[in-house]
Amino acid sequence: MIRMPGQSHEGPLPPLTDEQRALEQELHSHVQTLAGQIGERNVFRHDRLVLAADYIRTTLADAGYEVRRQPYEVGGKICENVEVEVRGSRRPDDIMVIGAHYDSVQGSPGANDNASGVAAMLALAHAFAKTHPARTLRFVGFTNEEPPLFQTKYMGSRVYARRSRERGETIVLMLSLETIGYYSDEPGSQHLLFPLNLIYPSTGNFIAFVSNVENGFRVRRLVGSFRQQAEFPSEGGALWGLIPGVGWSDHWAFWKEGFPAVMVTDTALFRYPAYHSNTDRPELVQYERMARVVSGLQAVVAEMANAPE
Repeated sequence: MIRMPGQSHEGPLPPLTDEQRALEQELHSHVQTLAGQIGERNVFRHDRLVLAADYIRTTLADAGYEVRRQPYEVGGKICENVEVEVRGSRRPDDIMVIGAHYDSVQGSPGANDNASGVAAMLALAHAFAKTHPARTLRFVGFTNEEPPLFQTKYMGSRVYARRSRERGETIVLMLSLETIGYYSDEPGSQHLLFPLNLIYPSTGNFIAFVSNVENGFRVRRLVGSFRQQAEFPSEGGALWGLIPGVGWSDHWAFWKEGFPAVMVTDTALFRYPAYHSNTDRPELVQYERMARVVSGLQAVVAEMANAPE
């Protein structure tokens, strides 16, 4: 489940296009607001969690969306998931969810984890706002992914996925955008656990598509599409869910409800030196490379949303 179609990009990266340069600035603005201005945001800093949700709602509304909220209570405090939708033109009941958690761990401003993922979600939502895909696209900001609420009933994506199951919705794919802004060309900068360190590169310059074994063909399809449309190093793995890191984001919540879900990540703690620390600040995020990744993801989402099957 590690053999992927196509070839990962090697060698120098091409110059950014004008669209990618604009995207780079857009991503930087979102990360700076969430992690630089708002900073640490979680149930323990609830006022800042509210500010982050407000920013996401305002940004999506400014893009022309009707914003929906999913509030729920945690310890007497109201937390919320935030979603918008582009209704499918031909297969509206087939739903693709593109989501990212907007909370940060205690003590961290959370620039890469996970303002980078939220920035990508917002940029993708902006890009698809005036389009007419065959399938329905939903862009969601999830709350409460970080400990101590991680993988509990109060995890925002768990609340969201459970509601989708209760409503009988058909989610054909969920993409979890998780910590996607840090890359290194230094040999030995990637630190995967055995036996994955024998299989994947030891240089942390790639974006990874990760899921469990059950979603193997979806991982291969996503990687194949990305490699066709983006000149950026990429890897994929459909691995056992119990391997550390494989289920460590919002895609896990969708697995629990039987929905197909894949994480897109720079591998977080297996590469990023500021993971879950007070040094996870906006200046460490590499916006140029992140723009290349998000540009590629835009093409991938468009392809998947309009695929005949």
